[in-house]
Amino acid sequence: MKDPFLITKEEILKFYKPVNPLTHKGLQGHAVIISGSYGKIGAAVLASKSCLKSGCGLVTAFIPKCGYQILQISIPEVMVLTDENTNFITSIHLPLLPQAIGIGPGIGQELGTQKALFEFLRVNKSPLVLDADALNILAENLSWLELLPENTILTPHPKELERLIGKWNSESEKFQKTIAFSEKYKVIMVMKGAPTYIIIKTEIYENTTGNAALATAGSGDTLTGIITGLLAQGYEPKYAAKLGVFLHGLTADITLPQTGYQSFIASDINENLGKAFLFLEH
Repeated sequence: MKDPFLITKEEILKFYKPVNPLTHKGLQGHAVIISGSYGKIGAAVLASKSCLKSGCGLVTAFIPKCGYQILQISIPEVMVLTDENTNFITSIHLPLLPQAIGIGPGIGQELGTQKALFEFLRVNKSPLVLDADALNILAENLSWLELLPENTILTPHPKELERLIGKWNSESEKFQKTIAFSEKYKVIMVMKGAPTYIIIKTEIYENTTGNAALATAGSGDTLTGIITGLLAQGYEPKYAAKLGVFLHGLTADITLPQTGYQSFIASDINENLGKAFLFLEH
């Protein structure tokens, strides 16, 4: 296996775009986060909030009806569209054409949700980030991967990765299989872990930020939101993925002295995203 390229501050600054002082929300991109089901509306809250806090101008959450009040009260800055179904997503209709869409956190794997994902992928033209249950549904229906736009970003944790590419017997086999998967379906693979790797066809990138504090519920949901928000702001998918994992890890590095490993939770990622951006700019 060839040596990975390291994702460092120096690398990030080659493509990082500081905010134009004359910009307005309409120029900062509109993202949609499709997420949540009964008992997992928190995933929608975390992902929508991190999407907004990554610099995105407008964020709309698409959720089942049961999450409407929760989302409106938790994050008043996020707009909400609801499915016709109460407890899980059954039909994804968007009355807008967003610059990017993140789909999967907490959606579950109900049959109706699987059908909704298929119908959505069939007609979608927006750049995509796929996570969590969207990946689990795709692992059961690999032919649907052909429907993804080129350079769609997939963000599997180790178990989700295994469901997608099959079991492996060694680290090198894991990378070989992930590279083959990335090449076959023309997707960007964010292999979450310690450290996180990004596979873009035959290129391997290793993130240099983050620590064990990130091993906590909801951490992946915030990463989905961050990457989706960066995509919506016009970053190319490979740059959105690299900047997203770098910032995500950086929040844990910055916060660790205050919280320790044990008390760091996913909300701390969102609370400290601003400090992560400031680190890049100074």
